[in-house]
Amino acid sequence: MKADPHHRRGNGGPKLNRARDLLVFGLTFFKEPAMLGSVIPSSRFLVRRALREVDWSQARVVVEYGPGVGTFTGELLKRMTPDAKLLAFETQDDFVRHLQDEIPDPRLEVVHDSAGAAARVLEERGAGPADYVLSGIPFSLMPPDERDAILQNTREMLAPNGTFLVYQFSPTIKKPLQKAFGRVDSEFESRNIPPARVYRCRP
Repeated sequence: MKADPHHRRGNGGPKLNRARDLLVFGLTFFKEPAMLGSVIPSSRFLVRRALREVDWSQARVVVEYGPGVGTFTGELLKRMTPDAKLLAFETQDDFVRHLQDEIPDPRLEVVHDSAGAAARVLEERGAGPADYVLSGIPFSLMPPDERDAILQNTREMLAPNGTFLVYQFSPTIKKPLQKAFGRVDSEFESRNIPPARVYRCRP
């Protein structure tokens, strides 16, 4: 049975400063709009939909691609067990500093690198395989070769019963996901700006 997704675990997770989050996110969007895809962070509705089927008792190693200001990061930590580990891969300097300043949780490691480095980093840390990988990076704006390499590496670093969770504003990622993964389910969340689709992908 899945644990109550709203039950607070460990130290209860970080208490993020929403105003500061919005400021940092907005400034970064105007500097690098292609890296984000949206001018504001994800809504609580999208967060709940993306995470609602996670079995937190089995989530020992969690990886996040593109955490931004930590909207999902904070919610992951609230739900994770005290002995779980979260590796968050972020390329934007401002976001890396923000996450390190705002989320002093020992379960979190902010890796200043791209999603393409995740498999190598997990191997170097001896941390894999990953039980869950969460991604909100805009795959539709990536060169196809780079996108496909990330998807393939993600599949290979997942545990046999692991899940790749993807939230996207463009539907163009569906076929590449189906090509890389054995099973892909999706749901639509309209209560987000812009509306988004959540994909659950399994090897």
